[in-house]
Amino acid sequence: MIEPDNKEISISKQCELLEISRTQYYYKAKSESQENLDIMREMDKQYLKTPYYGVERLTAHICKKMGIRVNQKRIRRLMRLMGLEAIYRRPNLSKKDSSHEVYPYLLRGVEINRVNQVWSIDITYVPMKSGYMYLVAVIDWHSRYVLSWNLSNSLDGRYSREALLESLKYGKPEIFNSDQGSQFTATEFTEILEKAEIRISMDGKGRALDNIFIERFWKSIKYECIYLSQFNDGNELYKTIKSYIDFYNNERPHQSLCYKTPAEVYFENQKNAC
Repeated sequence: MIEPDNKEISISKQCELLEISRTQYYYKAKSESQENLDIMREMDKQYLKTPYYGVERLTAHICKKMGIRVNQKRIRRLMRLMGLEAIYRRPNLSKKDSSHEVYPYLLRGVEINRVNQVWSIDITYVPMKSGYMYLVAVIDWHSRYVLSWNLSNSLDGRYSREALLESLKYGKPEIFNSDQGSQFTATEFTEILEKAEIRISMDGKGRALDNIFIERFWKSIKYECIYLSQFNDGNELYKTIKSYIDFYNNERPHQSLCYKTPAEVYFENQKNAC
């Protein structure tokens, strides 16, 4: 039991002892209507199936699937809130923020054949019974091993930096890939990689499949774990995700890995590289 008035043990220390994050302790549900939460959950499911759907198609899908009338303005706002962006090639017409450098994509045509060759990071929307949170994870491309993860109730870049620093306890990759989200283009994030002498790669705008391995992980965790339950609070969600990722890393065999687990491939290859 966490006691806010306990002067001998801080909230931070109590969270550490109970193996929960401060995010879970302070989590408050977002102020969206239940109808919007239901719409967002359906949008999230459909996006995993058809990531090329833009505002018009998602609007049509929600109207037909849920039997309600929604306009494109509403769907566009919810997409932005969820961090969803349709995948398609587009001309580069936007001006870059001079304070946030965007790096080129380095992985087109590259053969991934060893651990710690490429890591990537991404954020996804996670629905709850009366709100939502965001899950960030770092994954090794060759082994599919989830190196670190974090939960947050906002898209604040601090949670992504915490996940990055946690992953670097395993060592470092040759290339670190992300999308062009503000969390990953921020100087505070890229400086960590540059100081560690890690090459930075970023997906093309609107090209989420450039980060295909973590996209596949999102599909696995959502259909095998998150969509099977309705979570009442951040603590319940955290424990369930932790249990699933432990299972995914250490027990779930992958056909593409000759039915080995990510942990087997990651640590066997890391040992052989020494």
